[in-house]
Amino acid sequence: MRILLWHVHGSWTTSFVQGPHEYVLPVTPDRGPDGLGRARTWDWPASVRQVAPEDLPAEEVDLVLLQRPEELELAERWLGRRPGRDVPAVYLEHNTPLHGEPDVPDTRHPMAAQDAIPVVHVTGFNELFWDCAGAPTYVIDHGIVDPGHRYTGELAHAAVVVNDPVRRGRSVGTDLLPDVLQAGPVDVFGMRVDQLPQAPGLTSYEDFPQERMHTELARRRVYVHTARWTSLGLSLLEAMHLGMPVVALATTEAAVAVPTAAGVVTTRREVFRESVARFLADPALARETGARGREHVLEHYGLERFLQDWEDLLVKVAG
Repeated sequence: MRILLWHVHGSWTTSFVQGPHEYVLPVTPDRGPDGLGRARTWDWPASVRQVAPEDLPAEEVDLVLLQRPEELELAERWLGRRPGRDVPAVYLEHNTPLHGEPDVPDTRHPMAAQDAIPVVHVTGFNELFWDCAGAPTYVIDHGIVDPGHRYTGELAHAAVVVNDPVRRGRSVGTDLLPDVLQAGPVDVFGMRVDQLPQAPGLTSYEDFPQERMHTELARRRVYVHTARWTSLGLSLLEAMHLGMPVVALATTEAAVAVPTAAGVVTTRREVFRESVARFLADPALARETGARGREHVLEHYGLERFLQDWEDLLVKVAG
């Protein structure tokens, strides 16, 4: 099967393109949001091809995987075929409902009230909260390319991964970093983390390649997931794959994705802070907790299950 999709979410796409198909990604000269092409910081197989928009009409595409509302128009204009009418399509929703009118939990999905294009959610929480108004919906939980058990925990630091922490603010829990700092040193990884205000004990590491970031994360004692209102962060699942203990807010899908044996999930600020401090102070507890978390995440968020779930749906939709 030849699948057209845009490079929107690099970590998710890394898992998806491990499947048995051919993957066509638009690429534009400026490599902007509508034409980012192949990844530069993830390792993708040769089955992923980047194609200029003007060359897409010659591609015999079997299915279009949409991830943003504007891709409906882009696909029709660049491919010359209307998704859901002239070519099978699915719409992948990565995100929790957006704030706006109407607000959560009444937020209407862009693909609501139609039956030509099924909507696939990456978490059960998202499917529950988006109002799709009768559109066919599915949940396919994340699956991760296993980076291996790399945990050493040699640095008594807390690790946080977040992109755009200043712009996204409370949604990703940027305001909680001072709470984490009360427990010990904090190392923040991600895009535009250099915009964070300087603070004693806080160190920013800007946009590392995935392989290097995994190695560096595994040297930290505990992974801290500060997000209040985002979909289930792949960095949280990656940290558990690495063998790290985790401390997370009990919000969105994290509330059910992290079992008690793998760390601490809470809505209490003091428990959040104290749990980070406890793992920083007890290397043995951190190591044992991380090992149990790795067992859980391999079983529930492994790549094989993820690819099989997608294969079942793709065959169903493409016929």
